[in-house]
Amino acid sequence: MRIPCPHCGARDAQEFSYLGAADLTRPDGPGLSQGAMADHVYLRDNPAGPHRELWYHGAGCQEWLVVARDTRTHEICAVEPARTLRTEDPA
Repeated sequence: MRIPCPHCGARDAQEFSYLGAADLTRPDGPGLSQGAMADHVYLRDNPAGPHRELWYHGAGCQEWLVVARDTRTHEICAVEPARTLRTEDPA
């Protein structure tokens, strides 16, 4: 699989490290149970179809990327720098 890095161009997937789903949110709060945190860390969906993932280009620009790809065909639909993701500000 070749990933089109927006900084370096198309590169082999071996140059990247896979982290997981790009849209996960960590559970938080005073009432958080150990079971809820364990579920967040160890239980993941295995989607068949379109999925947004975080990849790190360690052998290139050393940037985190959000890769939108179809997990059935490995077709990559879009790649964007992860810094474009918005997260909620802690209150």
